[in-house]
Amino acid sequence: MKRKLLIFIAFNILIHSFFSQGAINHLPGDLNDQFSQISYSGEHNYILTERTDLRLYKNGKYVGLESREISSFIIPTLKNNKRIYEGNFYVNKDTKHNQQLVKDGIHKAIPASFTIDNEGNLTMIEDNGYPSFRSFPSFTTQKIKTGDSWTASAVRIIDPLDKGVITRLPLQIQYTYVGDEIYHDEEVYLITAKWATRYGIIGKLNIIDWDGDYELESATGAHSATMYVSKKNGTALVIRDSVDETFFYTDGNYYQYKGTITLFTEYPPSVNHDKIIPALKRIAQEKENSADKTVMVSENSTEKYNNLKYETTEGGIKLIIEDLRFEADSSRLLEGENERLSDIAEILKQAENSKFLIEGHTASVGNPEGEMKLSYERAEAIAKKLSALGIKPEQFICKGSGGLKPVASNDTSEGKARNRRVEITILE
Repeated sequence: MKRKLLIFIAFNILIHSFFSQGAINHLPGDLNDQFSQISYSGEHNYILTERTDLRLYKNGKYVGLESREISSFIIPTLKNNKRIYEGNFYVNKDTKHNQQLVKDGIHKAIPASFTIDNEGNLTMIEDNGYPSFRSFPSFTTQKIKTGDSWTASAVRIIDPLDKGVITRLPLQIQYTYVGDEIYHDEEVYLITAKWATRYGIIGKLNIIDWDGDYELESATGAHSATMYVSKKNGTALVIRDSVDETFFYTDGNYYQYKGTITLFTEYPPSVNHDKIIPALKRIAQEKENSADKTVMVSENSTEKYNNLKYETTEGGIKLIIEDLRFEADSSRLLEGENERLSDIAEILKQAENSKFLIEGHTASVGNPEGEMKLSYERAEAIAKKLSALGIKPEQFICKGSGGLKPVASNDTSEGKARNRRVEITILE
C-alpha cells in the first residue's frame, strides 16, 4: 500500500513539473489545440493606413481637433532570398477648428523600404520617417493560450508640432492574448496592448534620441490598444489605440494630445485586366486607323504605340509614357501632348476604384537634386492634367525618381529621350 502511495505521489510531482515547465506545448491532441503560435508572413501587396483623431491642448488650453491620415501602398518583393517591403507613403492632414476643414488632393509619395521577420520585428532600409509604428505588433516565439501575456520592444516616430524633425520614441509594450474572433469573415486573434510614453531624463535613465528634435525635452503618457491579428498571416488588420500623452519643450510650452490612433490594413481592389488590356488595344487600333503607323499592344510587350507601352509588374499594370515633351527644364507640357493624355485617362477610368502611382524620370546630366525636383514636378503636372480629364485627384500618388532609374544610356540623345519618361502604375 505504501509503495502504491509513493508511486502515486511521484507521478503527480512529475505531472506538475511537466506543466509548470511549459511542456504542455508538446502534448498531443485536444490539450495542445488550445495553444496558438502567432507568426507574421505577409506576402501580398497591401494598403496600410494610420488615422489620428486627437484633441490638442497647449499649456492646458484647448486648441482644436487634429486629424491626420497617413496611407501607403506596400509591395513585398524577394531580393537575394529575403523579403523586402517597398512602400510609398502619403499624408493627408486635416486640422479641424471652428468647423474648418483643410484637405489636399493629389498626394506626394514618400518612399520607404524595410524588412519584417516572423515575429513582427521591423528593420528599416530606406527611412524617411514612415511607417510611424515599427515592430508593432510583435509576437512571442512561444505557444500561447488565452490570457497569456508577453513583452516586446517597438519604436514610434513622432513629430508632435509638425516641424519636419522626427524623433524616435522607444517603447516597451505588454501584449495579452484575449481570445479569438471573426473580423470581416476572417479568423483573428484578439490582442490588447499597453505601454507608457517615456522620453527624456528619467531618474538614472537617459531616454533620448540624439538625432531627434533637440527642443523636445520630455514626454509622458499612456496608451491602451486593442487589435485584431489575422490567424492566416499575422497581419494586424485593425488596431485602435487610446492616447493620452504630453510633450514638453525647452521653451516652456507643453502640448497634450487626447484621442485615438487607428491603424488598419486593407488589400487593394483587384484590377480587371479583361477591361484594361482591351482598352489599350482599342486605342491602339484607333491610332492605326488614323495614321500610317504599325501599332501593337500585348501583355508584357516592349512594342509600343504613340510612345506608350505597358508591363505587368508586382505592383500592378504599369503604363510607360516615353519622350513626353515638356518645355526645357520645366514641368510645363507642350500642347501636342494633350491627345496622348486623353487616351491614358480613358484607360485609367477602367480602374475607377484604384490608386495610380505616377513616377517621373529624367535623364541624368549631373544635377541629382535638380533632376529629382523636376521629375516630381512633371509627375504632378501629369496628375493635374489627368485630373482635369475626369480622374479623381485623390487617386493619384506622385513620385519623382530623377535620373536614378535609367532604362537606356545617357551618353546619347536617343538614350536620354528614353529616360525622360513618366510611368503610371495602376496599383493592385
